[in-house]
Amino acid sequence: MTGLRDLLELVRAPAALSVPGDVVAGAAGGQALGGRTAVLACSSVCLYWAGMAANDWADRRLDAVERPERPIPSGRVPPGLALAVAAGLTAAGVTVAGLAGGRRALAVAAPLAAAVWAYDLLAKNTPAGPASMALCRGLDVLLGAAPGRSPAGALPAAFTIATHTYLLTALSRGEVSGTARSRPAATLAGTLALAAATARRPPNPWDAAAPATLAAWYAAQFGASQARAVADPSAVRVREAVTAGIVSLPALQGALAARAGATRAGIAIAAAVPLARRLVRKLSPT
Repeated sequence: MTGLRDLLELVRAPAALSVPGDVVAGAAGGQALGGRTAVLACSSVCLYWAGMAANDWADRRLDAVERPERPIPSGRVPPGLALAVAAGLTAAGVTVAGLAGGRRALAVAAPLAAAVWAYDLLAKNTPAGPASMALCRGLDVLLGAAPGRSPAGALPAAFTIATHTYLLTALSRGEVSGTARSRPAATLAGTLALAAATARRPPNPWDAAAPATLAAWYAAQFGASQARAVADPSAVRVREAVTAGIVSLPALQGALAARAGATRAGIAIAAAVPLARRLVRKLSPT
C-alpha cells in the first residue's frame, strides 16, 4: 500500500524548497512582490512536483534497471497513481496561477506546464535536455513577474536561474555512471561566473552587501561539491554535487531578489538552505 512517505519521495518533496525563490526573484525584478507572490509560489511548487512524478512515470522502465529503489520500480507507488498525481498537480498548479495572477499569470503557467511535460516525455534523454529544463526554470521565474508593472525586469533573473539549471542538468547526466572530469570542471566555471555576475554592484550601492554575501554562499556550497567531483568524477560525487546544486539554489535566488531591492525577501528565501540540507538527509531530492 502506498504511504505518504512514498508519495513524498515520488515528488522529491525536499527539492521543492528550491522552487518558491524562482517566483520571488521574478516578482522582485518585475516589481510584483505582494500577496499574490506567495500564491504563485504554491502554483510553482505544484508544477514542480508534477514534473517529478511525471519524470518517474516516464522513466519507470529505465529506473527498474538503474534505480530500482525508486517508488515505482520498487512497487511502492503504482505507475497509474504516479501519472494521476502528475496530472492532478499540473491542473492544480495552472488553476492556482490563473486565480492568483489572472490571464497574465495563466499565459506563463500554461506554457510552463507544457514545458515540464515536454521535458519529461520527450527531451530529457536527448541533447536538448539541459536547455529544456532551463526553459522550465526560466518560465518559473517569469511566473512571479507576470502580474507586475514591469515583467521584463525579471528577464535577468530568469536568465541567471535558467543558466544555473542548464549547468545542473548537464552535470546530472553523470549521476548513474559517473562522468569525465571535464564536465564538473565546466559546470564549476559556469557556477563561479554566475555568482560573480550576481554579486556585482547593484543599481543601489547601499544594497550591495546582501547580494554579494548570498552569491558567495551559493558559490561556496555548489562550487565546493563540484570541485570534489572534478577530483573524483564518480557517480557518488556527481550525485552529491547535483544535490548541492539543488540545495544551494535558494541562496542564488535570494541574491537576485536582494539585487532587485527586495533584501528582506531575498534573505528569507536563502534561509531555506539549512532546512533543505536537513531534509535531503531523509529524502533524496534527485
